[in-house]
Amino acid sequence: MRYNASPFAGLPVVVKNLLIINGIVFLIKITGLGNFGGADMDTLFGLHFFSSPLFKPWQLVTHMFMHGGFAHLALNMLGLFMLAPPLEYKWGSQRFLAYYMLTGVGAALFYSGVHAIEYLQLANEVGLQAVEEVKRNGPDLWAQYQNYTDPALGRINQLFNIPMVGASGAIYGVLLAFGMTFPNVELIMFPLPIPIRAKYFVLILGGLSIFNSLDSNPGDNVAHLAHLGGMVVGFILIRMWRHRGNSHSDWYR
Repeated sequence: MRYNASPFAGLPVVVKNLLIINGIVFLIKITGLGNFGGADMDTLFGLHFFSSPLFKPWQLVTHMFMHGGFAHLALNMLGLFMLAPPLEYKWGSQRFLAYYMLTGVGAALFYSGVHAIEYLQLANEVGLQAVEEVKRNGPDLWAQYQNYTDPALGRINQLFNIPMVGASGAIYGVLLAFGMTFPNVELIMFPLPIPIRAKYFVLILGGLSIFNSLDSNPGDNVAHLAHLGGMVVGFILIRMWRHRGNSHSDWYR
């Protein structure tokens, strides 16, 4: 009798390759092999605000494959591993990959769009000359606020120089799709050992993302807006497919 001990056995092709790529990128990052020209990978490939001197167009995609640490990577990949295979088997690999990438990029645009509104308000408050000074000062990752007596300048410094990394926007899109496609499947909300239907699980996490997005906490480094954006974009995509008669959504079941 033969046993297949591969941890990827039974996984559909897109999910398997996303797990592998994210793992490889993380290994390259922590070994320093991906640092080019004195810039680390987060600076090169993490998503910076559009008005930042550090922003590059490719970051809208590459930020999804960057993670802040092992726990960040593990949590996102666990969500992908647990929730994405049924969607890929049901939708097909091509549609699932399109959905994953569109929700990830859409989450980044949503995140950046909300911050653009905030940035315009801050820039109007402090003036363009002060904004240009922040740009010239460059990254100030270790003193996000302390080097600026004006909190508005500190926040602009943070927007310019601290990138968003992680696949969380796409993962929350996958979570939303799972809840709409398999609404009555029971999930366990860690750490509570209580089964809850997927559609309610999605609503709870969506509500938490909205609450945390509105409750701005300078010490919170989680991109709640990206989580919310991934769910919003995912909902729009699935509704579009449903309207065209191609959706596999069973939300109303």
